[in-house]
Amino acid sequence: MRLSLLDRSRTRAGHPDAEGLTGSVARAVWAEELGYDRFWVAEHHAVPGIASGAPPVLMAAVGAATSRIRIGSGGIMLPHHQPIVVAEQVRMLEALHPGRVDVGLGRSSGFTAPVREALRETPDAADRFADDVRELRDLMAGRGAVTVRPAGGPVPVYLLATGRGVTLAAELGLPVVVGGPALWSDELPSALVAYRRDFRPSPDADAPEVLVSLDALVADDVATARELALPEAWAMAQSRRTGVFGPLESPAAIRAQEWPEQVRRRVETSLEQAVAGDAGAVRRTLEQLAERTGADELLASTSTWDRDALRAADAALRALV
Repeated sequence: MRLSLLDRSRTRAGHPDAEGLTGSVARAVWAEELGYDRFWVAEHHAVPGIASGAPPVLMAAVGAATSRIRIGSGGIMLPHHQPIVVAEQVRMLEALHPGRVDVGLGRSSGFTAPVREALRETPDAADRFADDVRELRDLMAGRGAVTVRPAGGPVPVYLLATGRGVTLAAELGLPVVVGGPALWSDELPSALVAYRRDFRPSPDADAPEVLVSLDALVADDVATARELALPEAWAMAQSRRTGVFGPLESPAAIRAQEWPEQVRRRVETSLEQAVAGDAGAVRRTLEQLAERTGADELLASTSTWDRDALRAADAALRALV
């Protein structure tokens, strides 16, 4: 499998939000040095634990700091934007960093009602998603009702699959990105068989392509890897209790707090399910995942509190694939 990174610009307790963005740029530089294929950034609005709300802006910064690695979005949430605005942003990025830009498209709603209202998200936004994807592709390819500038070469489009997203990707002839709980569901292998069978070649892709996205932490031993995975597991467990997805906290700070029983169970479940361990254990899990999905690429979305430890984990993961 090809190997890439998805960085969500996680913030850290006690540190300025801006470090979430400068940390993403620094990670892209070392990802290029390590030989990763691409570096994608995320879109989340008004989430305390994530600094990235405008993927094209961060992509421009990553592109300026690197020279070879592909840059992209995982993804741009199209229901929040007019297709022409996204098309212009992507075409500008491609003009500035020719041959290096990808666009991953998602359909997720705003996290809370006030966020959805601030985004002017309409009730039918998700229902328009397929039409908006078609319009965006036409605009970027010069086939739209208006001519988007600057004109330039093709930009690969990827579809982030949720719900019927795998089916839609086949209909539109697009590579598909699969992650989250669906990655381990009993239905996924058959859904991917149908995707490959029903795929309609398009100007964007002449054959089906599957990317899988998941957290993967490689350390010297399982205990160390689980400790690295703890900050993300804690943030997820707390968000289900409070409704707020917060900044990463250090393992020491987490262990010094009171752990309500429900939070403890959720943290333990997350750590048990995490792809976190020594090189041999992680390799076996990735091989099993590749066998059940036939994935062409792994898009690792790993995060942890300590940036030096994150860099070491990225290097160890790169050595496996």
